[in-house]
Amino acid sequence: MKNRLALSILPVLCVFALQAPAVSADVLDAPTVEHVRSGRTSMTVKIVAGTSGAVRGFTLEWLPASTYDQLGGFPADGDPRILKGNFYGTPTLNTEDGTTSYRLDSADDAGVQLGDLFDETGVSTAQNGELLEDTEYVVRVRANGDGMAAASAPSEIVRASTQARSSLDCTYTQGYWKNHTEVWPVGSLTLGTVNYTAAQLLQIFNEPARGNGLLSLAHQLIAAKLNIAQGASAPAGVATAIAQADALIGNLIAPPIGTGSLTPGSTSGLTTTLDNFNQGITGPGHCGSTPTKTPTWGELKTLYR
Repeated sequence: MKNRLALSILPVLCVFALQAPAVSADVLDAPTVEHVRSGRTSMTVKIVAGTSGAVRGFTLEWLPASTYDQLGGFPADGDPRILKGNFYGTPTLNTEDGTTSYRLDSADDAGVQLGDLFDETGVSTAQNGELLEDTEYVVRVRANGDGMAAASAPSEIVRASTQARSSLDCTYTQGYWKNHTEVWPVGSLTLGTVNYTAAQLLQIFNEPARGNGLLSLAHQLIAAKLNIAQGASAPAGVATAIAQADALIGNLIAPPIGTGSLTPGSTSGLTTTLDNFNQGITGPGHCGSTPTKTPTWGELKTLYR
């Protein structure tokens, strides 16, 4: 009798099991995002993982604050107005804060320079151009799902602004020089011991680094030398970095003109120093729409030695 009862109940239990709602997966804790510093066309933020970490990396989302305020918050997921990047691997460019991976264990942190992602590695984004100058942004972050738990909810937002131009500024970023060849103060430059025409320098500018330290260094070195040629005064640390960069590059020919390469680890320190100079984070800041003064012959000679 007991067996017959059990057999009669079994189909009902099976149907109930099939119809019962699935138990939702665990959800990762949201990281936090903090503003560190800003340049004219970039800003550095620090991501700090929550208790459950972000072992598959994280996704940053950002918007001009004017759009955010007009909408009353971020638009729905998938809206093309959301600027975003998936940070999942190993950076090789902006590592001066000690960031070695975007895959974070509990309470680990990583730095990201929004507006300076063109040469960065370990990130997938369509927004690898520069930020708008003198503009406030809102930024938030999510931990990516790891297969065992779902992606986190978005963090609280942080608001931060890029720097404004002023009449006292006197450097430009690599993005400016890349898009304004008509105001280049010289028609050629030497990188290491190799001289390049303006057309070749533009080709180098347009070649993504993809982990080649020679290219990421060349991009910032070209911009720094153009800045000095148009009149920017370089602090002692920047002048030293330029000399060290030339010595390190030597007779290597930068892609796509040649096939030279250097490891990111050997160039990242110099690249960061020059990038901060070009961004206006260090040194005299950024120029207006025209060069501030004509360079002296002594300044120009340093570019061709």
